[in-house]
Amino acid sequence: MTAIHNIAGRPDWVVDAVFYQIFPDRFRNADRSLDPVGVQRWGAPPDREHFQGGDLVGVVEGLAHLQRLGVTGLYLNPVFAAGTNHRYDTWDYFSVDPHLGDLGVLRELVDEAHHRGIRVVLDGVFNHCGAGHPAFRDWRANGRRSPYARWFTTWSPQPGSGLDYQTCGGADYLPKLNVGNHEVRDHILRAATYWIEEAGIDGWRLDVPYKVPHDFWETFRATVKSVHPDAYLLGEVWRDASLWLDVFDGVTNYRQRSNILDFCLHDAFDGEDFAQETNELLETHGSASAWMLNLVGSHDTARVLTLAGGSVDRVRCAFAAMFTLPGVPLIYYGDEIGLAGGDDPDCRRAMPWDEGAWNHEILSTVATLIAVRANSSALRRGAFRPLAARNGLVAFERVADDDRALVIINPRGAQSDLRLPIDQSGGADPVPWCDMSTGGEHLVFDGCLVVERVEACSFSVIRPRLDR
Repeated sequence: MTAIHNIAGRPDWVVDAVFYQIFPDRFRNADRSLDPVGVQRWGAPPDREHFQGGDLVGVVEGLAHLQRLGVTGLYLNPVFAAGTNHRYDTWDYFSVDPHLGDLGVLRELVDEAHHRGIRVVLDGVFNHCGAGHPAFRDWRANGRRSPYARWFTTWSPQPGSGLDYQTCGGADYLPKLNVGNHEVRDHILRAATYWIEEAGIDGWRLDVPYKVPHDFWETFRATVKSVHPDAYLLGEVWRDASLWLDVFDGVTNYRQRSNILDFCLHDAFDGEDFAQETNELLETHGSASAWMLNLVGSHDTARVLTLAGGSVDRVRCAFAAMFTLPGVPLIYYGDEIGLAGGDDPDCRRAMPWDEGAWNHEILSTVATLIAVRANSSALRRGAFRPLAARNGLVAFERVADDDRALVIINPRGAQSDLRLPIDQSGGADPVPWCDMSTGGEHLVFDGCLVVERVEACSFSVIRPRLDR
C-alpha cells in the first residue's frame, strides 16, 4: 500500500474497531411515552413519512446485543431535533430529538457504551438543515430584514416565489447552509464540539461532505481535534475519496462495497477482477486504507440478503470479504440476523427482537468473523497480498509483523487442489495451518499450502497453528 495520505491525528483505536450502524427510529421502541402522534406499529412496512417509535433508551437496551457480537463502535444516524423519521433535516443542532429522548439519555447511552468497550459516533448533517430550523423560518418570514438572510443561498430578492433557494438534492425541506458565512461556520463548529464536551461522543460521520468546500473541513478537523484528538472523522463519500483523505480520517468505502457485491453476489467480477480492483483502491487510499469504513449495506442501500436473492451462503461470503479486507467493518443493524429489504425506505425496516425470527446461520457467521478478526493482528492491521485468482475464487494473504492469515472466498462452484504459495523460511518443520471456522488443518508441501477441496459458495480464514 502506498503511503500518500499520512495526515496527523488518525485515531489508532479505529483500526481495531468493528462498527454497528443504527437507524434510531427502527432499532428498538423502549419508551412509549416518547412516541410521535400517529406512530406505526413496530414492524409495519416502512415508508418515508411515518415513525415507528425507536428511541435512545432502546439503543441502550440493545447494547447487550452489540457487546455479545463483539462490536466496539456504534454509529448512530441523526439524533438531533428534526421533522422526519430519518432526521437528516436538522431543526436544532443543540437538542436531542424529543421523540428519541434528551441529553441525559444520550449521556447515559454514551456512558453505558463506553462501559461495554464501545465508542460512539454521531451523524453530522452540516451541508444543509431542515425547513424547521429557526434561522430558515425567520429568513422565509422576513426576507432581507432577517438576521439570517445570509445563512442560505437564494436567487430571489424576496422569499416566496417557489423554490428560490439552494437545497440538498432539490428537496425543499432541506435548505443548504451557506458555510461561507462566518456565523454559519461558528454555529456548526460550536455544535461539533458541544456534543463531544456534553455527551462524550467519539467522533462524527459527516453527511454529503463533498457538497461543502474543502477549506471548511480543514477548519472543522482542526476544531474537533483540538477538543478530542482521538475523535474519528468519517466522510460519506460514494466515489473517489482521494480528495478528502487529508481532512477526514476515512470515508464510507462504497467503492469497495461495489466490488464485494459484484464478486460475491452478482457474479459480475471473477476473482482476478476482485483482487485487481482491491489493489487499485488500496493504492488510491494509501495509508488511510486501514481507516476506511467497509460495508455491505446501509440506510441508503437495499439489504444485502435481498440483493443476494435470499442466498444465505452468498451473504456469508460478502461478510467474509468485508471482515478480512483492509479497513474497518460496519454492520448495518439487522443485516447480522438476516433482515430483508429493498431500496429506501424498505431498507429501514424495524429490528425484530423475537430471536426465533432471526437467521442464526448469518448471525453465527458474523460473530465468528468478528472473533477471528479480534484475534488476528494481520486481519486488523496487516498488508494485503493476492495469492490466487482462479475464475470465481480468490485467495489473499494478510501479513503483520507477528501474524499471518490466508483468506479464501469462493462464491461460485466447488474447486479442488488449491495450492497457495507460502513463505515458511526459517523452519524445516513447518507448522500446520488451521481453518478458523471449521478447525480443519492444512499442511504445506513444496512451499505451498494445500487445500484439497474448496466448497461451493464458501469462505475460509486459515492461520498458522502455533499451539502444537
